[in-house]
Amino acid sequence: MNIHFGNERWNQAAALALRYEVFVSEQGISLKDEFDQLDTTDRNYFVAYEDDLVLGTIRYQKKNAYTLQPDRLCVKKEVRKKGIGEKLVLLLEDKGRQEHCTHYVLSAEVAVIPFYEKLGYQVQSDCYLEDGILCVEMGKAL
Repeated sequence: MNIHFGNERWNQAAALALRYEVFVSEQGISLKDEFDQLDTTDRNYFVAYEDDLVLGTIRYQKKNAYTLQPDRLCVKKEVRKKGIGEKLVLLLEDKGRQEHCTHYVLSAEVAVIPFYEKLGYQVQSDCYLEDGILCVEMGKAL
């Protein structure tokens, strides 16, 4: 497995195609909700590949100077529970450290709370609907 970080068009296309597969086709999120104003042409994505097969992706933005906000983490259905999502989150946390971030805040689907708790994140909010899916805010301090 190879994980690439960048904003090349091919890498962006791979990330967006997997997000369409997982969030739109699988989970029923609308196109307008899934592909938002944060999907700009200069946006960097982490994308995991096995040869030309896209396995997983994650994007992020900085909420403020010290808070990184991971989002849109997804892994291809056939390869879930093999550590790909964890590797993507850990790489993103390393990227955050390089950018002097001390906090991570994300919106997590209720179904994946245990995944994030295993990585040290804690629930910080009540449940709310985001794009029609029940979510909570989770955070982690370094």
